[in-house]
Amino acid sequence: MSVFAKASASRSKPLSIVAGVAAFSATALLLASCASTPASDGGETTAAAALCGPDAATAAADITATAPEAAQTRETKLKIGSILPTTGSLAFLGPPEIAGVDLAIDEINASASGVLGGNAEVIHRDSGDTTTDIATQSATDLLSQGVSGIVGAASSGVSFTFIDQVTGAKVVQISPANTSPDFSTYADGGYYFRTAPSDVLQGRVLGNLIVNDGATNVGIIYLNDAYGSGLEENVSKAVEAAGGTVVASEAFNEGDSQFSAQIDAVVAEDPDAIALIAFDQTKVIIPELVGTKGFDGSKVYFVDGNLADYSADFDAGTLNCAKGTLPGVLADDAFKAKLLGVNPDLTDFSYGAESYDAVNLMALAAVAGGDASGPTIQANMKAVSEGGTKCTSFSECADLLAAGTDIDYDGVSGPITFDDNGDPTEAYIGIYQYGSENTYAPLNVEFGSLAG
Repeated sequence: MSVFAKASASRSKPLSIVAGVAAFSATALLLASCASTPASDGGETTAAAALCGPDAATAAADITATAPEAAQTRETKLKIGSILPTTGSLAFLGPPEIAGVDLAIDEINASASGVLGGNAEVIHRDSGDTTTDIATQSATDLLSQGVSGIVGAASSGVSFTFIDQVTGAKVVQISPANTSPDFSTYADGGYYFRTAPSDVLQGRVLGNLIVNDGATNVGIIYLNDAYGSGLEENVSKAVEAAGGTVVASEAFNEGDSQFSAQIDAVVAEDPDAIALIAFDQTKVIIPELVGTKGFDGSKVYFVDGNLADYSADFDAGTLNCAKGTLPGVLADDAFKAKLLGVNPDLTDFSYGAESYDAVNLMALAAVAGGDASGPTIQANMKAVSEGGTKCTSFSECADLLAAGTDIDYDGVSGPITFDDNGDPTEAYIGIYQYGSENTYAPLNVEFGSLAG
């Protein structure tokens, strides 16, 4: 059974977050949350001795990579592109996202039906970050090659730099990781979709997590862009709604290299916890916040933009027991094995499932509409995500469509179900925890609905 299926089968009663957003504890805790180790002198337990994240987890079995099946020999019927990060502040997210895209393409091309009797092709291009115009150049290149859809970008700020270019050309853009609430009402002609939920959900889950962990006074340091501002707003609302107080909230800009002013302003208010909404800037902020200012690293909370492996960046123990959130289900070993079959060097699987589902949805929309053009794919994206017979793979869904059956694709990342804005109306938010080596492991997962 997939992780998604396990979670669906064991939802508890809804926990109200804010109006219109409900979250559910989907499974029992996957790890013990900070199991303390007795102090050597027989005294009280200490946070420094706590076993958290990977240290508290049962050792996982090695995952054997699953090689993709061979593609059928036939002409290409669907051409898509990707604009995903191989350079810039989110480059760590590129490999799993690209692997998810490639895995979906491999499975489509190995299936008996393919897309309208043919294969699918992907052309990968870099997105860079908002300090460059790499993404707009990539979009221009892909559009000149006649793609019908584009997967990307990972960064909300980057997607805003080329969304008009792509959707204006009547090419579908679907992001596996954009979470800015601003996309929900953006004038994209109906050509923009995403398989990750709006930060209306992640922000609420994170804010509730912080308060439920015992923090009363909360500080926030955040990136001043569409992504960071949206998360900051929703984390703040959730903290206040849960009975906490945001005592300081300080912004920085993309390209900044000094963060002392923001750190000093937040620490001066003596917060119980600090939410750090950042990208690669985290590698500069944490040493000053924890090492220089002495803030307790276990009281720092991360988000999807900076939930990463810092074992090579920080001293051991810096982030022990810190937590973070990441939209999406917790990838199970079977899906990880498939991704490793595409890229055996993967160490992070973030947004791999969302990227995989993005390709499958575009391919199924083309099959449902009988044409692989951008307008036909756009017109059928919502239909293949809701209301029909549930199916969970391209091959299964394509067979149902061939038989004249309406489908409802439920992906590896969750049920998806697009609304009229191209947003998924329900999704999962994973909660993760760091251990003593500054690596993280899954703790539990929350299910939330944004419908209505």
